[in-house]
Amino acid sequence: MTLESSVEEFASRFAEFAASGTVYPQPEGSPLIEFVTGGRVLYLFDRSGPYAVKPGPARLVVHGVVEEAERLGADEEAREQLSMLGVSAVEGVGEVLAVSRGLCVVRARTPLVLGRFGGWPDVRVGHWLRFRTLPPLHGFHI
Repeated sequence: MTLESSVEEFASRFAEFAASGTVYPQPEGSPLIEFVTGGRVLYLFDRSGPYAVKPGPARLVVHGVVEEAERLGADEEAREQLSMLGVSAVEGVGEVLAVSRGLCVVRARTPLVLGRFGGWPDVRVGHWLRFRTLPPLHGFHI
């Protein structure tokens, strides 16, 4: 199973869930975009091509592959959370905004498109999800 067919198709399909924020200048030769969104600094693998993302205000689709995920129980507090793990992974809690073909969009301080091989059993729009991604997070410029 593949999570994306092309950079352009993926960015277009999830454009409505792009995160708004600020991109900072990249060191020469670095494949990582420094992107501040939702009060967090994210380091994203640049999927749009070298130098396509310019410093300043930007909209990026933030995509991560999930290592672990579980739906919050009815008795657990549903509150958006997002924390960095290492250089380019996150863990958090967020509300599910969309689910399709192995991908789940979650709002956890900022919109995230989360991929999971094998699908999302029993996860629907409106549920709350606790998750942890593998590095690196990917960034698609809109």
